[in-house]
Amino acid sequence: MLREDRIEFLRTKHKSLDSELRQHARRLYPDDSVIAKLKKEKLRVKDEIARLCNA
Repeated sequence: MLREDRIEFLRTKHKSLDSELRQHARRLYPDDSVIAKLKKEKLRVKDEIARLCNA
């Protein structure tokens, strides 16, 4: 996979995680462990995007 393709894939994944996070947070009783997991994954993806963009 080309670097540009990987970056685009990660940006799409980041947006998807953001959407999932917002949906989960709006629940009547959101699960804090799920929210924490989504936030960690979103940050990991963001860091990988930054690393690839700076490479």
